[in-house]
Amino acid sequence: MSRTIKALSALLTYPTAELQESASEIGLALAQGSLIPREVWRQLSKLATELATNDLYDLQERYVLLFDRTRSLSLHLFEHVHGESRDRGQAMIDLKTQYEQAGLFMSAAELPDFVPLFLEYLATRPLKEACAMLGQPAHIFAALAERLRRRQSAYEAVFRALVALAAAQPKDEEVSVLLSLPDPDATDLAALDAAWEDEPVNFGPGAGAGNSCKDGLIARVRGAMRPAPDVPGPRANPRL
Repeated sequence: MSRTIKALSALLTYPTAELQESASEIGLALAQGSLIPREVWRQLSKLATELATNDLYDLQERYVLLFDRTRSLSLHLFEHVHGESRDRGQAMIDLKTQYEQAGLFMSAAELPDFVPLFLEYLATRPLKEACAMLGQPAHIFAALAERLRRRQSAYEAVFRALVALAAAQPKDEEVSVLLSLPDPDATDLAALDAAWEDEPVNFGPGAGAGNSCKDGLIARVRGAMRPAPDVPGPRANPRL
């Protein structure tokens, strides 16, 4: 189970040359797991193959368009729960504290609700506890899977797998609420501005209007990125 969750975490990290080199091992780790439905595993294998063989810059551009520019596909869990309310800050503190109590200490640049980081933490927990925690945001994973399905993205399979592993299955009404929210196309800058209008964006000297939205969102999310976890073997220190 821990290897499966670590592999899923790796698939959701920003594509790098290192991730490409380990994509085959990630696929093997997923193949050895017995908890993921076979059809979902085939889709995950397809994603792993794409990461291993496609042009790196194309993979990075695809990742940015999906997860950095579009709020509805944010990889930050609390974005879908608390938005910019005061509750979000306290939820961040609580989750960070939970990590630290388990021996996981983050850098100042990391946000605890970043899905790959959350999954790395779960990979250190007992099976029952990990599955129970996956059940809490299962409705978010289900909504992300559906939005990615509409975009015909292979990343859909990662979230289908997380739903399958969760102890509690998402409620249809909770998923419907999330899916009713705006889900603009990543190339529609006007719609993206509207979706993120409550976010403060700082424009640097000479920044053009055409790129300001993209650059602001990438800067906001990229700070929480970390390298893909070491999938093949367990770590001596579960720092994530």
